[in-house]
Amino acid sequence: MEPDKKNTIGTSQSSTFSRIEKVHPFLMMLYLVMVGVSVLFLILMVAYIRTRLLEEGPINRHFPKFFSFSTILILCSSFVVSRSPYFYRKDDLLKLKITLWATLILGMGFVWSQIAGWREMAMNGIAFQGGGSGTYIYLISALHSVHLLGGFVYLAYILLKTLHASLNPIRTLVFIRNPYRRQQVNMLCTYWHFMDILWVSIYLVFLFFNY
Repeated sequence: MEPDKKNTIGTSQSSTFSRIEKVHPFLMMLYLVMVGVSVLFLILMVAYIRTRLLEEGPINRHFPKFFSFSTILILCSSFVVSRSPYFYRKDDLLKLKITLWATLILGMGFVWSQIAGWREMAMNGIAFQGGGSGTYIYLISALHSVHLLGGFVYLAYILLKTLHASLNPIRTLVFIRNPYRRQQVNMLCTYWHFMDILWVSIYLVFLFFNY
């Protein structure tokens, strides 16, 4: 009995480490990036809330309608990109290309609506240089768009690889059977969903503390 007990000590811990060791380095890097981005935005959101409550108090001011529109766009893009792994597994490059193109267009629409939201804020007297919580709104939303642009670069890379593979049946076969391509598509979905959840959280905080 004693040897069995000794063998079971730390088994769960070792299995956890073994699972971590099996994670691909690129995937681990993605997880670390998401943790770092989450900490950054958490600090900024705490600073925004503190400024809003302690320094300004209750102010009923204009909330950009384009921020609501951008939220709808990024939710739609997250749903669309979630279909890409399914089409990849089904060897349907045509629908995979359509999905990636649609995600790219919806993402560009999100960034455009963010810029329109900033203009809307400026027209209603909330300037970036004005200080206070208004500055945090500009800064946080702009930083989110910058991080989403990183997703655009990765999305464009996968889209170009997909377009290149679809030109030749042999390339298509190699592309579909390549496990690294599958992982890249899954990583794109993971990062895009993360940016979606992050923006929805930011939007809800902005909306709640606006009044």
